[in-house]
Amino acid sequence: MAPAAPSADSRIAVVTGASSGIGAATARRLAAAGHRVVLTARRKDRIEALAEEINAAGHSAVAYQLDVTDRAAVDEFATAFRAISLLVNNAGGALGADPVATGDPADWRTMYETNVIGTLNLTQALLPKLEASGDGTVVVVSSTAGHGTYEGGGGYVAAKHGAHVLAETLRLEIVGKPVRVVEIAPGMVKTDEFALTRFGGDTEKAAKVYQGVAEPLSADDVADTITWAVTRPSHVNIDLLVVRPRAQASNTKVHREV
Repeated sequence: MAPAAPSADSRIAVVTGASSGIGAATARRLAAAGHRVVLTARRKDRIEALAEEINAAGHSAVAYQLDVTDRAAVDEFATAFRAISLLVNNAGGALGADPVATGDPADWRTMYETNVIGTLNLTQALLPKLEASGDGTVVVVSSTAGHGTYEGGGGYVAAKHGAHVLAETLRLEIVGKPVRVVEIAPGMVKTDEFALTRFGGDTEKAAKVYQGVAEPLSADDVADTITWAVTRPSHVNIDLLVVRPRAQASNTKVHREV
């Protein structure tokens, strides 16, 4: 069931990919900051449990099962709102680390659909609601992969470059409207699922991503950054914020303690 249509002055935040990792951590942070949080993801059980947790803590959250690549479902979801104040486009992810010469086109297509088309779907559907709030913010959670290439990252890098350009172009196109466009580009973030999903459940390969790195970023580090950016005064726009652990100087330069 869709959430009831809220009043236009409510501080409603829609977070995609809220079933785990950065999305779940961001939902918790935003709820604690006073937003009414709408959790979306494909895994209904995960977001329902998170909504219960947030509500039990005295905040406000509702779960809505949603596949961001399904445009009809996204459009139906959007009809539940008259206005929202914040959209956090977090749904995405990486698949594989093969070179361009042998990469699986199906993986590339899936990454583009989730990271770019999913962001496009939600942004297009909810932009009028954000504008109606009189003080809206669109967040695109991209990646440092969207700002620099690395071997074995072709498909993911291409998708995150797409997300970066989407945010950059949208900011140009809606200037003068009461909607900010913020891009948060995390570097190495250690979560329970990102690397494991990327390597098809291979725990050994996933562990090697973070091997020797004393303190990679956590999901909560990124959520804290997102919450800081969106709680700046309305006239302040954080166009692009790149956040990496101290041990990571670039996508290909990481200090590892052996």
